[in-house]
Amino acid sequence: MNPTLPTTALELRSLVQADGTLQISLESVPVPTPGPDDVLIQMQAAPINPSDIGLLLGPADLSTVQVAGTAERPVATARIPERAMPGMAARVGQSMAVGNEGSGLVVAAGASPAAQALLGRTVAVIGGAMYTQYRAMPAAQCLVLPPGTTAAEGASCFVNPLTALGMVETMKREGHTALVHTAAASNLGQMLNKLCGKDGIALVNIVRKPEQAALLRSIGAQYVCDSSAPTFMAELTDALAATGATLAFDATGGGTLAGQILQCMEAAINRTAKEYSRYGSAVHKQVYLYGHLDTRPTEIQRTFGMAWGVGGWLLFPFLNKIGPAATQALRERVAAELKTTFASGYARTVSLAGALGADAIAFYGPRNTGAKVLIDPSL
Repeated sequence: MNPTLPTTALELRSLVQADGTLQISLESVPVPTPGPDDVLIQMQAAPINPSDIGLLLGPADLSTVQVAGTAERPVATARIPERAMPGMAARVGQSMAVGNEGSGLVVAAGASPAAQALLGRTVAVIGGAMYTQYRAMPAAQCLVLPPGTTAAEGASCFVNPLTALGMVETMKREGHTALVHTAAASNLGQMLNKLCGKDGIALVNIVRKPEQAALLRSIGAQYVCDSSAPTFMAELTDALAATGATLAFDATGGGTLAGQILQCMEAAINRTAKEYSRYGSAVHKQVYLYGHLDTRPTEIQRTFGMAWGVGGWLLFPFLNKIGPAATQALRERVAAELKTTFASGYARTVSLAGALGADAIAFYGPRNTGAKVLIDPSL
């Protein structure tokens, strides 16, 4: 290892205690020594994605957040509701590293030619434990960022871009021709709009506020439906009839939205039905739940025949399903369009310690649109 590197570094950890207390803190960990085929990355940018918040904060009540410790080593705590503790049983007492993806500078490398070739390069990686100052990774799993690309620009080049591409790929593989996306004003939603626009795919966007609808229209979205409007169901049916969309990805998860989408899909299909069937349309309608922004139970009222499905969808199982070659093709497209189709924006950049501040947690914890935060562990 380069002798100028420190022997220890800080890593953000999340711990659920048996008494129902969530504790997030910075722990001292040894700086890894890269193996022959590994590189050591000085982490410079790592986004806080909704999937990260699920591990970082769990089901904690954010109104109970308290921060102690020092400015350099803060310790944030919050209470987990008693009803949520059974779901935390498997992680009680485990100090868990957080952060799905990030990017930074390769500062040390193993002896293999592939590892040595990355010395001094800025790379993006995915693999967990990214909220840390130094991270060792296999050289083969590093995505070298194009020249002139900063770590911040490359920090989010896996989860959201591959999710957007995965949604489109799922649509193609399952024989659908257009998409529906909820919570569509998110960073991912905006990216999906750019991707569908570039690829000529019709996309129906569902949002929860008028200002979110205005945001999407300002970037060129054609079909935007506000679920808070009294005309929502009629407008959604019109959009589905115009696009022929029979596949939806729902980030809210709970409540009635998935059932409403299926109901409107059926109504749109029946506008051109040649004859009545008491079993409903034979066209398959599918909603995939891939998030849980709404923590209520999912409610389905069956008013849409028998040709329908509701299931779960996650990025990594999907990538495993399509295999390494198809996954690599998606990654190569992300790298080629990192500053255009798959560009990400952030509302704030914070240090590792700053991510544990009460104000920062209150900002990113609720997962609101426009509140995406980037951690720079080198600060």
